[in-house]
This record gives sequence, structure tokens and C-alpha cells, in this order.
Amino acid sequence: MGVIELDGLQVRLGGKPVLNGLTGQLRGNAIGLLGPNGAGKSTLINTLLGFHTPCAGAARVFGLDSRSERVQIRERIGYMPENDSFIGNMSGVRFVRYMAELAGLPPAVALEHAHEALFFVGLGEVRYRKISTYSLGMKQLIKLAQALAHGPRLLILDEPTNGLDPMARQRMIHTLREIRKTGSIRLLISSHLLRDIDEICDEVLILKQGRIAAISNIEQERRSHRNFIEIETTGETATFCDALRALGCECASFRGGRLKLVMPDSIDVRELYVAAGEHGVEIRGIHRRRDSLEDIFLRAMDMDPARGEFVRI
Repeated sequence: MGVIELDGLQVRLGGKPVLNGLTGQLRGNAIGLLGPNGAGKSTLINTLLGFHTPCAGAARVFGLDSRSERVQIRERIGYMPENDSFIGNMSGVRFVRYMAELAGLPPAVALEHAHEALFFVGLGEVRYRKISTYSLGMKQLIKLAQALAHGPRLLILDEPTNGLDPMARQRMIHTLREIRKTGSIRLLISSHLLRDIDEICDEVLILKQGRIAAISNIEQERRSHRNFIEIETTGETATFCDALRALGCECASFRGGRLKLVMPDSIDVRELYVAAGEHGVEIRGIHRRRDSLEDIFLRAMDMDPARGEFVRI
């Protein structure tokens, strides 16, 4: 059973399709949710939380259906929203306790958990201050604390590093890594920052135009020994790319004569120069590196999910 299972999920808002036939299983300890603006990321999160009802298909969290078992799902989910929703005159500990009570904890237990959550995220010393006096970084951390306080199995975070300075961002990244290490809480992180997802997540779901463009196990990619090479060229590259594919390479072309290749171990770099010479292409530079999340994302953006094209790694 996956953490999140999507089975032909379709969601319409205002009569228009927003999510169109999402199918896949996500099993990672930390799952990244990526996609351009309007891809359907927020709609998917709201559907998992039970705020949007699918018009067809299903979304399940830990095997629970988002349509018929939304209350049970919410008991198991902690949600850190992108936008602030504070009661400014409340102290930090009172606010987190209040949110834990809303999640179903008895008052005494909620207070105990509030103190624990605030110390865990690094706000223990300021827990009695009013939230209205908190810095932006502290407000992000208290949103995380309230999402953790009731002991969820899945933590959904929407842009957790939004607006943070470099030091505050690093604190947030470190805290999320610590949560991931425990193994008791799964993470679903929606972000427009590839670096955040790359540093925290072991699996990624990429949406494009309301469809799945890629599902990738980032950990497997990191452990792989595929030879990823970026080439700078001058000249017409179309036939050159065809020749590289005939050699067994995966090849993608970009503006400015840039090519990105995944070379099988059987291919020597010298063969690239031979093929380039045969097709009137000059190689100006070669950079060897591992496949990255950025490359997975760019490949996914080149796909057309409406035609059933997507990246599965």
C-alpha cells in the first residue's frame, strides 16, 4: 500500500477540469510535489485533505478514500499551509495547543504536545510570546509546530521555505530532514524550489497541465551509475542527436546548442567526437555529472501528458 494512491483522479472546479486522470502510487518517506503555476499542485493537496471532491476516480491516503473517509484522513494528516492563518494576540504555545485540540486531542494532552512541538522546531524559548511579534522565519516554524502537535502520520507542507532568508531556510531544511529520519512521519512537500525538494525528498511527483508528467524515485537516481553528460555544441544538432540515439544514448537538445545525454557504459566519449564530425557539429565543451532533479523536471516539461507521455524512473 502506498502513502498516496491516485486512481484515475479527476477534479473539476467551476466546471473546468483541473486534475485530469491522475494515476500512480507514491511510497517515499519524503515526497516532493512539483510543477509550474496552474499545474494542479494546490488542487491535489486540497483533494487529499477532502476539501475538493473528485468527479471521477479516487485519491487514497494510507488506503483511506478522500471522498468517503475524509475525517479519518484528516486525523492522520498535519497540514502546514503556504499562507499565514494566525490569531495574533495568542502566544505561540496557546496557538499550537488550540490547533492540537481542534485536531482532537484532550486539553491537557494538547498542551503537553504543544510544548514538545515548539521545542522540537526551535521555538521553545519564545513560546510565551505573542505570535504577532514573531519574525517571518518564526512564523513558518510555528506553522510547522501546529502541524506536528497532534502526531500525524503524514505531514503536508505547502511552500515551507517561502520568503525565508538563507539561515532560516537552512533551519527549516534541517528540521524537515530530522522529521524524515524518524521514519514515523511521511512528508509531502509542495514547492517551486527544486533545491528544497532535492535536499529533502526521496521521491517526486511532477504535474503539468493537471496531469502527471513524471514520477521519479530520486534516491534510486542518486544511487545510479548512469553517465550523464552535458555538451556544448555549434552547428545543426538534429541529425547528431539521431546518431547518438543510434549509439544507445538518451539525448535531449536545448537552446544555444546544449545537449544532455545519458550514455551507456559501453560508449566511449571519443565516439561522440566521431559522430559530431560526421554530422558537421563542433563540440565546444563536455561536462560530466550525475542526473539531477533539474534534469528530470526539464524532461518532464518537454513531455505531453495529454498524449500519455511522462517520465517514470
